[in-house]
Amino acid sequence: MNRELFRTYGSSLAGLRDLGYDINPDDYHRFVHGRLPYDLIKPDAELRNILQSIRQRKIIFTNSDRIHAMKALDRLGIRDCFETIICFETMNPGLWKPASMEHPVVLKPSMEAMRIAVDAADVDPRRTLFFDDNVKNIAAGKAVGLQTVLVGRVTKSEEADYAIETVTNMVQMIPEIWVGDDDKRINHARNEMDSVYAATTVVA
Repeated sequence: MNRELFRTYGSSLAGLRDLGYDINPDDYHRFVHGRLPYDLIKPDAELRNILQSIRQRKIIFTNSDRIHAMKALDRLGIRDCFETIICFETMNPGLWKPASMEHPVVLKPSMEAMRIAVDAADVDPRRTLFFDDNVKNIAAGKAVGLQTVLVGRVTKSEEADYAIETVTNMVQMIPEIWVGDDDKRINHARNEMDSVYAATTVVA
């Protein structure tokens, strides 16, 4: 059932609430994430160094709740590399209000979630790199005008501007991130990427 709900709704919580179960999001996340082996997540010095070398704003955009996201980032040793976290609570403020059952759960890859993220981050989508490992999320990102990076693949999906096997591969695959104003050596394939050095990097 959990797998079917996730496939249909994007999360088990969204599916259960749509089916009429009045489940408190905090209780749900405490139950689901409370049993996760966070100790298996180890610091990633290479990723931290790469993130620190990027001058642009860096923002986490995740379907997870804030507590889970912060725990994972803390274990990786990269929480302080990001300006802010756009998460479950950001997309679903109505779920903690009276008559919360009237509010459907909003998550990636819905267009509403993407628009909320763009507004919350206060970015120009055309100058923003969106990293995600889900093809549907990448398609949604492209639909709102983001420059998209599909992670975990060696070939691009139709809506992906880039494909990288791991996040750390961005150094080799997207060197434009580190290009400065006075560097004119790189010819970008897309006009809107001419000033990628001024873009915001959004990491899922």
